[in-house]
Amino acid sequence: MQSEPTTVCFAAGHPAFAGHFPGRPMVPGVLLLDAALHAAVQARQSAGEDRGRAVHCQIASAKFLSPVLPGEPLTIVCTPTAAGHTRFDISGIGRPVATGTFVFQSVP
Repeated sequence: MQSEPTTVCFAAGHPAFAGHFPGRPMVPGVLLLDAALHAAVQARQSAGEDRGRAVHCQIASAKFLSPVLPGEPLTIVCTPTAAGHTRFDISGIGRPVATGTFVFQSVP
């Protein structure tokens, strides 16, 4: 079952823009992955998964499809896969921005 969409926007004053890239800022991929991971964890918790258990997360795949500028609103949707992983899709205004898959595993 697909998660409720999560929205996020990185303000122009975010410290990451100072070094990525001066004069022509864009949202670093690590911020996109972090936002997607938070959305995936929230979706898993809403679905009752991982209750009271520590989990380890691995990025199985990630593709960055389009640059994101400061202040651009983004939508993140997380969907469980048949293999038990979590797919994420990030879209900007009228276009896909990034997609990928997280693998969550319980930690003993």
